[in-house]
Amino acid sequence: MRPISQWVASNGEVVWGWFFLIFGSTSFLAFFYAAILSKSLPRSNHAIISAIQDDSYYCFLVPLTLPILLVAVYFHWLSMKLFKHA
Repeated sequence: MRPISQWVASNGEVVWGWFFLIFGSTSFLAFFYAAILSKSLPRSNHAIISAIQDDSYYCFLVPLTLPILLVAVYFHWLSMKLFKHA
């Protein structure tokens, strides 16, 4: 049986893949809780959870980000077209 350090060295891409998968999933669940789920739960006595429930910023984050995303996608498409036909 190989030591764990040799396994990580030979399978670095697998380790980084799992790291990014877990980090992305955790970030998505935290955002989902802050933006949607916390508003429908009963009031909490915990200071941080109560602050998240009272915050109205995260509810508007996705709707306000979508137009900027569309502009960024358009400029990306435009730059690829100009690069292709240059």
